[in-house]
Amino acid sequence: MRYLTLTVLSFLTLSSAYGQSGESCRFAPDPTLQKPEVYAGYDCVNLLDSTSVTVQPTGSGSFSVCKTIKIQTPRGAVANRIIKYDYDPLTAFAQFKRATVYRANGDVINLDVTQACDYAAPARAIYWGARQIMLEVGQLNPGDILDYEIDKKGFTYALLADGGDDESRFIPPMRGQFYDIVPFWVTEPTVRKVYKVSIPMEKEMQFQFYQGDCASSMRYEDGRKAYTFSTNDIMPTKREPNMVDLFDAAPKLMMSSTPKWQDKSLWFNKVNEDYGSFAPLPEAQKKVDELIKGKKTEMEKIAVLTHWVADNIRYSGISMGKGEGFTLHNTQMNYTDRCGVCKDIAGTLISFLRMAGFEAYPAMTMAGSRVESIPADHFNHCVAVVKLSSGTYMPLDPTWVPFCRELWSSAEQQQNYLPGVPEGSDLCLTPVSAPENHYVRIHANNKLDAKGTLTGQFTITAEGQSDSNIRGMFTRGWQSQWKNMLESQLLNVSPKARLISVDYGKDPKDYQAAPIKITFRYEIPEYAIAGKEELVFKPMVMNNLYNQVKSYLRIDTDLAERQYGFKDACSRLVELDETIQLPKGYSLLNEAKNESKQSDAADFEGSLSQQGDKVMLHQKLALKKRVYEANDWDGFRSAVNAHKSFGDYLIIKK
Repeated sequence: MRYLTLTVLSFLTLSSAYGQSGESCRFAPDPTLQKPEVYAGYDCVNLLDSTSVTVQPTGSGSFSVCKTIKIQTPRGAVANRIIKYDYDPLTAFAQFKRATVYRANGDVINLDVTQACDYAAPARAIYWGARQIMLEVGQLNPGDILDYEIDKKGFTYALLADGGDDESRFIPPMRGQFYDIVPFWVTEPTVRKVYKVSIPMEKEMQFQFYQGDCASSMRYEDGRKAYTFSTNDIMPTKREPNMVDLFDAAPKLMMSSTPKWQDKSLWFNKVNEDYGSFAPLPEAQKKVDELIKGKKTEMEKIAVLTHWVADNIRYSGISMGKGEGFTLHNTQMNYTDRCGVCKDIAGTLISFLRMAGFEAYPAMTMAGSRVESIPADHFNHCVAVVKLSSGTYMPLDPTWVPFCRELWSSAEQQQNYLPGVPEGSDLCLTPVSAPENHYVRIHANNKLDAKGTLTGQFTITAEGQSDSNIRGMFTRGWQSQWKNMLESQLLNVSPKARLISVDYGKDPKDYQAAPIKITFRYEIPEYAIAGKEELVFKPMVMNNLYNQVKSYLRIDTDLAERQYGFKDACSRLVELDETIQLPKGYSLLNEAKNESKQSDAADFEGSLSQQGDKVMLHQKLALKKRVYEANDWDGFRSAVNAHKSFGDYLIIKK
């Protein structure tokens, strides 16, 4: 194996250097000098970003990761003075093999890689022993070039292994299979990026390059198959606000030796059944019997079990050795500890459902981005599926629905999942949830006097994800703070607002009883700006009232166009109605409005008019998806901007 070496010359770098792939290492004029206008303003430039993988028959891989970085600014020097690399000791081992600094003045400094640190990586909520290696480079200056190589052994994207000796931990859980997902987007300009994988001759590999182009080849080398993928002159992806994950927008390579998703589904089912992940437990059986007592329909039983698990298994992941990853912890561990990550919470629900007489299985899913047709391990989340009497499987996700009226969180709409069922399954997709499943309605009845004081009441009701958002203060907050948090909603409208009373029912924490309903009575002195026989004010329902649930307001609709898809928190229906009784003799100067917008992405209807001594405002905004395509932008933007326009100031004059 040949390694990339650099000699500092006045014109130094490489145009196609990749020693591990067998390409010639040759010097060429420095592209940052050839095209200064292209690279100007960037803190550093990656001259080479390469990964070479040698796959064993077991599926374990030996990775060689090389980077060559040219420093261009003091900021770039500071950013690269320390090299960090993450790895999971349960599935891999990583170490620095070499590191060299080529000074702009011609000096060459070979760093002592034996001084590298290996330490526990920072963690929050999931404490699985992830580690980092770190090497201090020291002071760098513009013009310097940093060149290093990291050796890694193991596998990627499988969450955890199933224990064993030091060598077996490097073998992927689906023994003999190799898969990888390689981002080909960059955060700094990159002259050349290469990924090469060498596999045994008898293995088959399928691959696809998404959202871009690359040069690809397959060659026979030393009795093995060698696949090489490369791109040149890559510039950083320009991100857009609220855009979809880069895995869904930017260039990426996916490859797998697994023929189809059904194979993964069958394996996932077998590994957990063989392990006994869902074996019954007497103590848990007693709790299940208690919960389903008196429940007559299958959906009543499924709902009560899902909500109990969601509300009572705390999210906190610690490494428990054998049984991690694709092998779910057993019922005894989960029910005794009452804590874990998604797979432990889903596993508890599966056990509960089985003890209640249902057929239930685990499913893998990818939170945040879609899963492609190539069966690479792109999963980072675990859910459950239950077989209904109709024979269809229903997905359930207790991790995402604590204190939520849903059984599958609609914050996960349009998300792929793979059930581990005995008959095998292809990829499934969670459907779009209709906007009316997540309505938020505010009905206000107000009165404005000639001094500008506003008095009245409004009632807010909500369902689905909107209910969870509004009810969260009751289910997650201290009861002693309820009044203050409710009052803060009025203070968002005006710092002079006074809460007279609020009615949130007998037990707002009981989210399963009914959709949330809260009624406020209030007074807001000087709500309107007073002029000479005229008042200026905003409709209250459009004046920062419960904006927390209006996630679409955090999407910048000033953008005229979008190149990539974009996301909102959830599909949603927003209905706002307000009646404002005017002071005697006052009339609305604003023109009456009556607007309507329809598209595949969003619908809007709104009206504003004076009827007698009252101003009547009505709005209905239906946002139809959680994940939108770029061509949905015009319809979404048009509807949301029409909605926003009803928040303009109103002028009334005597």
